[in-house]
Amino acid sequence: MSRLSRANLKGRESVFAGGPDLYRGDIQATCPPSLEECVMIMEDCCEQAYDAQILLHNGTQDLRRMNRVLQSQRVYLLVGEDTVRKYKTDLTDEIEPAINELIELAEQGLKSLQKKEAVLQTKVDTAQSRTARPTVGAPASQKMEARRLQMLTKQREALEAEVLALEEEINAMER
Repeated sequence: MSRLSRANLKGRESVFAGGPDLYRGDIQATCPPSLEECVMIMEDCCEQAYDAQILLHNGTQDLRRMNRVLQSQRVYLLVGEDTVRKYKTDLTDEIEPAINELIELAEQGLKSLQKKEAVLQTKVDTAQSRTARPTVGAPASQKMEARRLQMLTKQREALEAEVLALEEEINAMER
């Protein structure tokens, strides 16, 4: 039973003419059937009103946001898949030549770096064959040649690193 069903059957003392001692046992008295039905109908009405209030609240709690959406002047258009495909192919046709040109430039750069590397490698090989090992008392020209060889070796290693970086860049562009 809800709190409404627990009706206080004892009225105010001023209502009863005989005094409060006469009606002390009426607290446990039961309601007449018609009164119980009225209370139960009133409880049902209260529950329905509460459910309606919750439904109304849930339906209108987003009213401010919906008002902003409805007041918006922007118009959104739904586009079909055919239109999307058409624009996609147009974009591909527009960008693909530029990408192919960049790939060709990268390949040309790689080839030129490989040629430079080959030239430097032959120079290093020839320098190594000329000076197998400079001795302690070797002339200054051999020492200069050895220093030059070391510099060329460092340049070659730097160029190799650059070639690897370019190859990675080309692979990334191809993906």
